[in-house]
Amino acid sequence: MKIRNLFRDLRRWYLETPDRALDEAYQGALRIKAIEDEHFQGEPVSAAAGPDYCDRVLTYFQSEVKNQIRRINLRLSEFRATGRVVGSGEAGKEQAGIVIDKLNFIDEILKHYQPAPPSEQKKALSLIPVDPKNTAAVPQQPQKNRSPQALPKDKLASAAAKTGAVPRSILNTFSRVKRELDPQSVGSEGEMVKKFRQARDRTAIAVKFLLLLIIVPLLTHQLTKTFIIEPLIEQQFFTTESQIVFLNQDLQEEAFMELEHYEKTLRFTAMLGLGPDLSEPEVETKLKKKADELAKSYRQVGASSVSNVFADLCSLVAFGWVIVISRREIQILKDFIDELVYGLSDSAKAFLIILFTDMFVGFHSPHGWEVILEGVSRHFGLPESRDFNFLFIATFPVILDTVLKYWIFRYLNRISPSAVATYKTMNE
Repeated sequence: MKIRNLFRDLRRWYLETPDRALDEAYQGALRIKAIEDEHFQGEPVSAAAGPDYCDRVLTYFQSEVKNQIRRINLRLSEFRATGRVVGSGEAGKEQAGIVIDKLNFIDEILKHYQPAPPSEQKKALSLIPVDPKNTAAVPQQPQKNRSPQALPKDKLASAAAKTGAVPRSILNTFSRVKRELDPQSVGSEGEMVKKFRQARDRTAIAVKFLLLLIIVPLLTHQLTKTFIIEPLIEQQFFTTESQIVFLNQDLQEEAFMELEHYEKTLRFTAMLGLGPDLSEPEVETKLKKKADELAKSYRQVGASSVSNVFADLCSLVAFGWVIVISRREIQILKDFIDELVYGLSDSAKAFLIILFTDMFVGFHSPHGWEVILEGVSRHFGLPESRDFNFLFIATFPVILDTVLKYWIFRYLNRISPSAVATYKTMNE
């Protein structure tokens, strides 16, 4: 059974080779086009198109273009060697059109760097084997705004024909190491310095923006609550003459329990001789004083809870404002987080997933959710409802666990299958 699955996977991989090779060649052409548009005003990479660049930077771009051209030629040779016959029907026509568009785009890029006489060129459309019974599967006329350019046959064939006793990847590795160690190398030092500076600037921007996302809402909350919202709330609703003392029944019961505990403490200390023997009027006087202190304290708690609602709204507005004006920083932060997450080893990814799941959806998570819900209730001055807490704990962690499993199945299994296998092994 395993051997049958292995042969099925190998057959599927071979059938997908033409599409994979053409996509890689297309990505290489897109990379060259991006360099031309960003650094050479849409012109081919040359000293005339970029006069402000020094020799090291120009050499770096030229080397990058050569590497991409070598990659394109190699993948086109692979595409030609493994290309299958284009089928008939609407799906076949649509697929042929996509392939033609990609080949035309690749030809438009290559013609700037691989000029050849027309007699030695061959149209890129000849790379597609067509079913002789279905000549209408591939349109004969060129696409709009694009003319099919020729790819040099000898260039495509040479990439696949170069073989030797030692794999070329090993030789290329030794050449790269030699170039990086050579102090007279033209492009390696400048390339390394440029990449280091870009990584350093990207990291600094991401960290600063992350701190900004945390500091701005917190600072907005504290300033608006302390200097604007809370003074207005206290003056309007929680003055000494106001009848509003407790926001909810829970706070009232808490104050009664505290006052009762204070009374018992006074009587107990007097009976043990640890305090003065108080008469009933003196006890009543002390209890009256303690009640006034509790009333003042719980009025402040109520004013603070109501102020938190409006201060949190102001913080949310400040957070949204930072998000709106920081589109570029958001993209840099996203790339920085992706680089950190996907740069972790498989065991580290599995460890973080297990830690997150056990903390929020695991066996002991209900206790943590109870603490969180209680803190939220006190923050906004809401009465604590055990029925709501139990309903929330019974539904939200289950939904969160389902979403996490769907993410693992849909995305992580495709991006890092080995991390999923490590996660399953550790979780067992």
